[in-house]
Amino acid sequence: MNPQNLIRLEFYRPAYKQQIETYVLPEEQAQFTAQPLDALAVCEQDAERFPVLIFSNDSLAGFFVLHGWGGVQQYYDNEKALLLRAYSVNPSFQGKGIAQESLKLLPEFVKIHFPEKNEIMLCVNYHNTQAQHVYKKSGFQDRGLRAMGRKGEMFIFHLRLSY
Repeated sequence: MNPQNLIRLEFYRPAYKQQIETYVLPEEQAQFTAQPLDALAVCEQDAERFPVLIFSNDSLAGFFVLHGWGGVQQYYDNEKALLLRAYSVNPSFQGKGIAQESLKLLPEFVKIHFPEKNEIMLCVNYHNTQAQHVYKKSGFQDRGLRAMGRKGEMFIFHLRLSY
C-alpha cells in the first residue's frame, strides 16, 4: 500500500450517486457479488442495510453493505453480528491493496457506528478463492459453516470484534 494512498470508509450519501452509477464490475466478478448500484437500490428498501463506500484519497474505490439481523439470521444465530455483503473493489482500483486496507479499517468503523455489535460475518462462494484469501488474511475465520447461494456453496466466515 502506497503511504500517499489514504483509505477511508464512509456511509453512502446521495451526493455519491453519480460515482456509484459509473462503478460497474465485470461479469467474472459480478457472478460472486452484487453490482453496487443494484445493492444500493435494495438498501433503499431495507432499513437494516447500510451501504458503505471505500475511498482511496477522494476517489470511490469500493463498496459494501453492512446488513443487520435480517441478513445475519439466514446464516447464523448471533443477533449481535453484522453481515458484510456486496463487497467489491472498483475494477480500476484493484490490485493496489485497497481490499486489505479497507477490511483492516472495518472493525473500528463498526465499533464507532454499531457499538452493540460483536462480530462481522460474510458469505463467500466456494469458487471465489481470491476473495477467500483476502478475507482470511484480514482476520476472518472459517468455522465450518456452509450455505447454498445463487452460485453454489458458500463458506461463512467470521470476524470477532474485541473492544
